[in-house]
Amino acid sequence: MVASTYSNPGYDPLKDLAGITALVSLPNVLIVAPNKYKSLKDLVEAAKASPGKMNYASAGAGSAAHLNGERFRLATGIKVQHIPYKGGPEGVTSVLTGETDFYFIPLPAARGLISSGKLAALAVSGSSRSGALPNVPTTVEGGFPNSEYDFWVGFWAPAKTPRAIVEKLNAETVKALQNPTVKEKLAKIGGDVMPMKAAEFDAFVKKEIDINATLVKASGVKIN
Repeated sequence: MVASTYSNPGYDPLKDLAGITALVSLPNVLIVAPNKYKSLKDLVEAAKASPGKMNYASAGAGSAAHLNGERFRLATGIKVQHIPYKGGPEGVTSVLTGETDFYFIPLPAARGLISSGKLAALAVSGSSRSGALPNVPTTVEGGFPNSEYDFWVGFWAPAKTPRAIVEKLNAETVKALQNPTVKEKLAKIGGDVMPMKAAEFDAFVKKEIDINATLVKASGVKIN
């Protein structure tokens, strides 16, 4: 994501890093105040009925929540304003108080508030449903093609790391990810493991950079 949003991030992830494996998918979840919208389509219809008057929160310009919101905006054709906050808690508060209308927040940060009923989850942003919220549809299932945005965590080493060490790290990490205890602990925070071979991860990262670069260009996101 940094490679796509910053013109000079100080490193090239494809040249300066050696991919080990993806670790876990931590999907963003679209949160709204309880009883404000019945469904994802209800939110979109409300936005189209008042173009430019609704807004969405993020944890800062160029953050995953910001790009997720722009992906959703472009896919649905709605006109909404982006409101960046200093961090996730401030964004959540803005939804709770009605200052903003929705927020694509990483699931671990919102799961407790969703479970307690203080926030409502209309959809998850990923390509598939989250194991932690199996009854919550993806944005695509909610009726909006090309709206998915995958948020994940990976493992890298310096580019000059010997290939034998890269492969050894990959094998041991993948083995750990398949451990039932590890999977259970990650599931408790809303994470779904996504082990890959090192070469597969390299290809995955390149594809993700290209996807985000296209999104940044289409949405006009600019970071100083």
